[in-house]
Amino acid sequence: MSSVVFWLVGSLIALTIVFPTITPSNALTTLGLGSVAIGFAFKDTFENFLAGILILLREPFRIGDHIECESVEGQIEVITIRDTHIRQTDGQLVVMPNAQLFHNPVTVRTNRELRRTSIICGVAYHENVDEARDVISEAVRSVDMVRDDVRDIQVFAKSFGSSSIDFEVTWWTGSRPVDIRASRDKVVAAVKGALDSEGIEIPFPYRTLTMNEPLEIAGVAPKSDAA
Repeated sequence: MSSVVFWLVGSLIALTIVFPTITPSNALTTLGLGSVAIGFAFKDTFENFLAGILILLREPFRIGDHIECESVEGQIEVITIRDTHIRQTDGQLVVMPNAQLFHNPVTVRTNRELRRTSIICGVAYHENVDEARDVISEAVRSVDMVRDDVRDIQVFAKSFGSSSIDFEVTWWTGSRPVDIRASRDKVVAAVKGALDSEGIEIPFPYRTLTMNEPLEIAGVAPKSDAA
């Protein structure tokens, strides 16, 4: 920016020397009108430029952070004056204008080292709720990716499901998306194994069909050996 100002001032001085009829006020007026025209023509470019400067100064997110904005989610690889490069989890690269990141809400998923996640686990209606809660809690604590040393896990009976008492199980783990997926995988496996070991049923939906009229069942005669 300093170099741009330097060249503008130098050009103005050169014009007044080469063309004495051009006064500094006339040159400034012409330059002002030209700047307005250029500003309208490159409005989006200047908007992205200013947004990039503000993002770099404020640092709401940094290179390596995992963010989500306007249905675009991924890891930041590059932040330039005009745009930001976001690598999505499927490997595709999204080049997003800085103005879009500046004007819209941005979720920074890796702002902290830990993030909370949860699953829903159901047990059969005939099982003891308190016993099932204790078994689930111990199973979750046994997973190495669960950071119960920082914040304790929580297991609450949430609702009466169609065929089960549903528990909401929450815990804290790493903030990266891969940490969330890996910890869920281990927690589901640990809870399933613990409930099976204690003989606590994890039910599946039952369906009862009622017919308005008696249903006729037709038998099929077995085929003879000659046939």
